[in-house]
Amino acid sequence: MGISKILVVGATGYLGPFITAASVRLGHPTFALVRPATARPDSSKKELIESFKASGITILEGDIQDHESLVAALKQVDVVISTVGGAQLRDQLKLITAIKEVGHITRFLPSEFGNDPERSVRLKPTDAVFQGKVKIRNAIKAAGIPYTFVNSNSFASYFLASLGQRDLTTPPRDKLTILGDGNAKVIFNSEEDIGTFTIKAVDDPRTLNKQLLIRPEPNIKSINEAVLLWENKIGHNLEKTYVPESEVLKQIEGIPFPNNISLAISYSVMVKGDQYFEPGPDDVDASELYPDVKYTTVDEYLNRYL
Repeated sequence: MGISKILVVGATGYLGPFITAASVRLGHPTFALVRPATARPDSSKKELIESFKASGITILEGDIQDHESLVAALKQVDVVISTVGGAQLRDQLKLITAIKEVGHITRFLPSEFGNDPERSVRLKPTDAVFQGKVKIRNAIKAAGIPYTFVNSNSFASYFLASLGQRDLTTPPRDKLTILGDGNAKVIFNSEEDIGTFTIKAVDDPRTLNKQLLIRPEPNIKSINEAVLLWENKIGHNLEKTYVPESEVLKQIEGIPFPNNISLAISYSVMVKGDQYFEPGPDDVDASELYPDVKYTTVDEYLNRYL
């Protein structure tokens, strides 16, 4: 089999552009399924669409809700990667139906790209998200569709750039709040690296019907360790406020949607340490499979903010 043709569903969302960029960079003929409204010249995503075209990505107009457009798009590719957001997770059942109908898709990577939904604590705000991901996993297996699940852990631009502060986009230089005792291991990965490792896996027989764990050893850090790295870079200590686990749980119950979801995810990641687990027989480590990938370490990533 030659190099696969890849379709990205959700290409104009948050992670989609990183996945499509990696696909093109690694030499795959790349297609993006884009809603007709998004493809219009007056769309808010106009510049992104134009950049896709300039890089050689083929734009296919369609919608995950439109079966005919899905089938037409799938007929042109070998691999499907979904990066749809949480609100559309269950809509991937329609994608599974279309993949099953077409019959020739060699790999489907559903929208996971975060915690393992079967190894993460479920609170009321996140239960629907994790349940939705598990439902899609089960539907893929039941349909006999070849798959790879990508466990990408924490997006660096969200968790690391802010050092876990929900109201910041850059590391604080004076004070910060730390959930729990700050010692739970978190796995931080740049979005660019998530894209690279994901595309590396699509044609690899070692990742067939497996979960790809993106967890480079230098990127496994507690918040306390990440903060210490940052303090050493800026030359002074930060004032730290630690929020006990019981108080974090009270806050999750007391704040409205969607902030309760982001705090519940932060609780899973930074208090319970759900990203750091012993790999099982169906897990494969991206760093071991692809030692040639020059990924960005936590230390290097923080240098962006100096």
